[in-house]
Amino acid sequence: MGLFRADFFRSLAAGFVLGALGLAAVMGTGGFTDTVAPPAIAAPAERN
Repeated sequence: MGLFRADFFRSLAAGFVLGALGLAAVMGTGGFTDTVAPPAIAAPAERN
């Protein structure tokens, strides 16, 4: 008897796949970077 049974790895793989599909469904078809954070825009420099 090993430390982990095959059922453990099968459940782990199924959970990973279902979690990835769930994240993909929630994030939708928009770009990944558009939903995580808006693009960075530098502030204008001040001249003295």
